[in-house]
Amino acid sequence: MRHFAMVAAGATLWGCWSLFLRPAGLSWSQNAFLALVAMSLPVPLLLRGAPWKDTRATGALLVVALADAGNISLFFAAMKRGPVSIAVLTHYLAPLLIALVAPWVLAERRSLRAMVAAPVTLMGLMLLIGRPDGGGGAQMTAALGAGSALFFAAIILGTKAATRSYSPLAVASLHAPVSALVLLLIAGTDALPPALDGATLQVLAGGVVCGLTGTGLFNAGLRHVPTAAAGALTYLEPLTASVVGWAVFSESLTPLGVVGGLMVLAAGVWVASERKAPGSSAPVPSAAP
Repeated sequence: MRHFAMVAAGATLWGCWSLFLRPAGLSWSQNAFLALVAMSLPVPLLLRGAPWKDTRATGALLVVALADAGNISLFFAAMKRGPVSIAVLTHYLAPLLIALVAPWVLAERRSLRAMVAAPVTLMGLMLLIGRPDGGGGAQMTAALGAGSALFFAAIILGTKAATRSYSPLAVASLHAPVSALVLLLIAGTDALPPALDGATLQVLAGGVVCGLTGTGLFNAGLRHVPTAAAGALTYLEPLTASVVGWAVFSESLTPLGVVGGLMVLAAGVWVASERKAPGSSAPVPSAAP
């Protein structure tokens, strides 16, 4: 249960991004770039002991880096275009994809609870967010959000493979410089912050708390948790984001939204409490620090 709690804690920290980003008022590309810079801070301490010779794990780490750049770019673009509810719902198609793909990609035992919980949590999330607004850009927003879901699923699958040799902190940090370079290729100089001021430092702090710490916790738990179950627990991110919006930014939360939030929590606890079959999971070798 401890490892499930680490995955849940990481996803919950991801849901706290708005506490740092909204008051800063920077663009999506600047926020993304600064977050990746913050996640890159431990890199000098990790380069020397990294197991670069493990080509499979290093290849998975590169997949995580490329996928994270695509995930950030498409998801933040969807959020900017709106409606936000469509962007979030389509982005969180990722756990559904993970539950379906993980048994084939990672040869893991199929989790019946994760398969059942994924659509239940998606339904709860729909109640939590509310009815999407109609708008001319809705189709493009849905396409951007669904594209980010593909990259997000690739991140989780790649992380699961990379943490067999790399430490959770190494996976969280070593991929970030590559992601930042790819982001610069996508967004250009618009991704660079205008100055090293209070807003920039605030986003950097968010990168350390939500990005580096949240991803490190998630990766540490993911090494010992079935990928499909971890995918279901990632729904705690939008749940947390909705609660933060209601509590801190005075965003509305309807009675149906409360029911949806309880559905998300209940499904996550149900998945996390599933008993593993004896011998169903192979031990994970210890990673380099």
